[in-house]
Amino acid sequence: MLPDPGELLHFSEDPSIRSFVPHVAATALQPEAYVWTVDGLNSPCYWFPRQCPRVCSWGDEPRVHAVEERWLSTVRATTLWAYRFDARAFAPFGDRPHAHVATTPVEPLGPPVAVGDLVGLHERHGIELRVLPELEPYFTQVRERGLEFSGIRMGNAGIGPVGPFPTRR
Repeated sequence: MLPDPGELLHFSEDPSIRSFVPHVAATALQPEAYVWTVDGLNSPCYWFPRQCPRVCSWGDEPRVHAVEERWLSTVRATTLWAYRFDARAFAPFGDRPHAHVATTPVEPLGPPVAVGDLVGLHERHGIELRVLPELEPYFTQVRERGLEFSGIRMGNAGIGPVGPFPTRR
């Protein structure tokens, strides 16, 4: 699920959103209110349940996304929806834009589209989906190798979809 030319996407587990109003996200590092969207390069980083921790990397090597084993069943079971937006309503965010933001309310171009099988979507787009016992060691390797990357919801790493898991010995 990638945006068409001139479009940006927002992914959600909620198919009932009619209008997107700027807000300050709970994980925000800035005080401004935004509506967030992503472009074609970054859309695959959001082919996951919202709270799922993941490491996405690309660059000189084929694109790789990694999740923890404890999240795989949730990835498989989640229904994700893609909302399409006119890119002209958004501006790139930051120096190396990983996202695009709007500061006024925006409406999607149409109803949301079900993304479908999230694991299969990775495969169809040639993205390796690694399933690991823990993400932190892999995240360290990606940063040390100097690849382009995104670590999303890493605060949830080591915590499963229904609560903390016991530490392995």
